[in-house]
This record gives sequence, C-alpha cells and structure tokens, in this order.
Amino acid sequence: MTAVTSPASQSVEGLYLVHRRWLTEWLRSRLGCPDNAADLAQDTFMRLLSAREIAPIREPRAFLTTVAKRVLFNHYRRQDLERAYLEALSQMPEPLAPSEEHRAIILQTLLELDALLDGLPVLVKRAFLLAQVDGLGYQDIADELGISLATVKRYLHKAAMRCYFAL
Repeated sequence: MTAVTSPASQSVEGLYLVHRRWLTEWLRSRLGCPDNAADLAQDTFMRLLSAREIAPIREPRAFLTTVAKRVLFNHYRRQDLERAYLEALSQMPEPLAPSEEHRAIILQTLLELDALLDGLPVLVKRAFLLAQVDGLGYQDIADELGISLATVKRYLHKAAMRCYFAL
C-alpha cells in the first residue's frame, strides 16, 4: 500500500478492521505465542485510540509496525522487570517475603516507576533508585556512583521534577 488510503481506513476503527489480522500475525511471528500477539495487537490499537490525533497515514502497515514495536519493547521491558523482581524475591528469607497481594502491588508500582523514569539517563535513574528504594543518603550515592555530591543533588532534582510533572 503505497498510496494514501481511503478516509475510512485513516480512523483507528478503519485501521483495526483492515490491518488487525495482519498485525496480530506480524506480532505472533516475533513472539511465537498467538495469545500474547493478540494482546499486544490490542494494546497497539489502544495506544492509537489514546493518541491525541493521528496525522494522515501513507503507509498504514509501516505506521502500525512502528507503534507495535514500541508496544513490544514495553512488553519485553516489563518481562525483564518482573524477572528481576522475582529474582530479588527468591533471595529473601521466606518469613520476610511479601504476600501475593503485596507482590502484585509492588510489581505494579515498579512498572509505574519505570515508566515514569523512562527517558532519563541511566545514572539519574540509578541515583534516584538508590535514594528512594535503597534509602541511601547523598554522600553514599556519590560514593556508589563515583560522582560528586553536587551531581547527585542535580540528578535527584531532575528525577524528582520528572515525577512531579508526571502527576
């Protein structure tokens, strides 16, 4: 499809009706799981629905592929975060391990925090997490990361501003 598509297929509904099967198959070929592919295809279209507006689309499949790649990246990132969290839980003594309900709440909070800090430089995120999760003070963070105290303050301010303006 190289020509501009019809006005009906420019809407999210039109894109969904015309390209859903193709997108689901494209995702299945990358994931190997038809259920996850269907879920991520739905997530792709939900992302489009929540967009403020969509410019005219000349190449619908290329456009959908780009959006789906972002959704797929987030899916893999979530899996990595879940895996790291479960690994950390497995290192805890059983009497200190949180209940299933608390695990779900903690995991959801971690995912929200990860999304909130997305786009910040790695050291800024690390400094923020050392302060907020590990409870380290400024000097301890500076020592851990090998940076100055002023840089720690600047990093934590930057991360705090990101969190503040996200609310």
